[in-house]
Amino acid sequence: MTGDRSALVLLAAVLIAALPGTVGGQQYPVKPVRIISPFVAGGMGDLLPRAIAQGLTETLGQQVIVENRAGGSQIIGMQLAAKSPPDGYTLVFATVTSLATNVSAFRNLPYNPVRDFAPISLCCTTPLYLVVHPSLPVRTVKQLIALAKAQPGRLAFASGGHGTTNHLAGEMFKLLAGVDLLHVPYKSAAPAMVDVMAGHVSLMFGAAGLTDAQTGKVRLLAVTSARRFPGAPDVPTVQEGGVPGFDVTLWWALLAPAGTPAAIVARLSEDTDKVLRQPVMAERFSSLEITPSTPEALGELIKREIPKWRKVFESAKIAPE
Repeated sequence: MTGDRSALVLLAAVLIAALPGTVGGQQYPVKPVRIISPFVAGGMGDLLPRAIAQGLTETLGQQVIVENRAGGSQIIGMQLAAKSPPDGYTLVFATVTSLATNVSAFRNLPYNPVRDFAPISLCCTTPLYLVVHPSLPVRTVKQLIALAKAQPGRLAFASGGHGTTNHLAGEMFKLLAGVDLLHVPYKSAAPAMVDVMAGHVSLMFGAAGLTDAQTGKVRLLAVTSARRFPGAPDVPTVQEGGVPGFDVTLWWALLAPAGTPAAIVARLSEDTDKVLRQPVMAERFSSLEITPSTPEALGELIKREIPKWRKVFESAKIAPE
């Protein structure tokens, strides 16, 4: 009799532990959840996770807070998240920089984007915009390539600094289009675009290119994503302009430390999907494309992006720090 009772108790414990979102017999979550943002307060890397946290607070039934841990090209926040307990109570808001390009940018990166994290969901994406000064006699990517090949090393592109996404976009363009462009780095993207608008530099792959083109101070040639951006459906892609394989897309994603129970990851992925699909998200972040995904799809994206950017670093001979 005692043996039968023990067996029943053990079976009940196993069944309870197997329930979705249940860990150690407790229904997740039972306390507040934090999302580490590797950014300073106020920027897109802060506003996005705060909006997601607000939605998750409602779906999870527990307070979800954002903790800013900026610095070191997002490394400080990512390292903190990687070393946090894998219990579902610490998440991290990451980007193409922290999960893909940092692998090539830093010789001793203190975290592994694939091994140290459990993907939850892709959140949103946006392209860069290839813009030129209006005085440049080109209106298409094909014309730009022809001009660059006719004047090797003469055309200059601006960026927010060595290793930034707009720098890497320019290097990828050089590699895949087979052109020689001069790189002119600035301390940030804002002064770089100012000099493009002033005509001191010929072109730039900029995040604010769409807005700047509407003022007439620059001419917009293309978006850098593999497919046309819904926010600018009439603007062709760089690929359409004759550069096969060109794809520079900024993306943001939600992850947990590796080892977080699968049931919790599944719960967070499902709830994040619900939050992102709320109409208010698309309205609030109209400059982005809301793109929730499965954990598996996000994991595959990370694995694809790392070698893609490594090839650009090697081609441009950008030495890791």
